[in-house]
Amino acid sequence: MERTFWQKLEGTTEQVLAQLRKLIEEGNIRRVVVKQKGKTVAEFPLTAGVIGAVIAPIAAAIGVLSALIADCSIEVEKVEKTVTGPESRHVA
Repeated sequence: MERTFWQKLEGTTEQVLAQLRKLIEEGNIRRVVVKQKGKTVAEFPLTAGVIGAVIAPIAAAIGVLSALIADCSIEVEKVEKTVTGPESRHVA
């Protein structure tokens, strides 16, 4: 079973991009959204198995957008696998 949640990335453009690259490398991001004053400016869906060659242009686009747009925020939709079934039960 999977649990989906949103995480807001904050910091300088370089810090946000470093956080974003790390999360993408971990492979648990479905989507990256750039927002300005609560409105979506850009959205980048990411599929499982995205490789570095694909990440670079997306990260560059997000960096340019966040540098050019005042009051923007970066949000990522993350997926976390949850354990269900017999292995999730506590055995005393």
